[in-house]
Amino acid sequence: MAEQQAQVTSVEALEAFRAQLVVYLAQMASVLDEMTSEVLRTRGWLEDDRRRYWLQEFRLKSRKLEDARQELFNASISQMGDSTSFQLMTVQRAQRDLRLVEEKLAILKRWDRDLENKTSPLVKQMEQLHGFLTVEMGRAVAYLDQAIRALYAYRSSGPQPAKPG
Repeated sequence: MAEQQAQVTSVEALEAFRAQLVVYLAQMASVLDEMTSEVLRTRGWLEDDRRRYWLQEFRLKSRKLEDARQELFNASISQMGDSTSFQLMTVQRAQRDLRLVEEKLAILKRWDRDLENKTSPLVKQMEQLHGFLTVEMGRAVAYLDQAIRALYAYRSSGPQPAKPG
């Protein structure tokens, strides 16, 4: 039975692949973290910043409507005739402004729901990919380390060329 010897010609190529894999994994982890952060920032912007802004506008417009209604009521009681038309227009404008804010709040609620529905599955997939890259590919890098060490050990302990003598 003839003894066969492995022909290991380029452990360096395996080392270069391992190094490129480590760089790729670091870059992908960074990209996935950035994407997840961007989704969370957008959610926060909708849920906190925009919601807070439009709720504040709602309170402000509601107060203006109440004030306008009170002025209309006071003018109608005082029997000032012509002056009630101005107060009536003010009430109508305040009602229109309040309706616009209510529409914005409804749109915001829909956007929030849509964003959640559309991004949740994608965020879950990104988290799974991040886990795979961290755990499984981390194991792959460790396996490559072992293989490289084993190949160097094999190459150094292999048969040495015969010395002419």
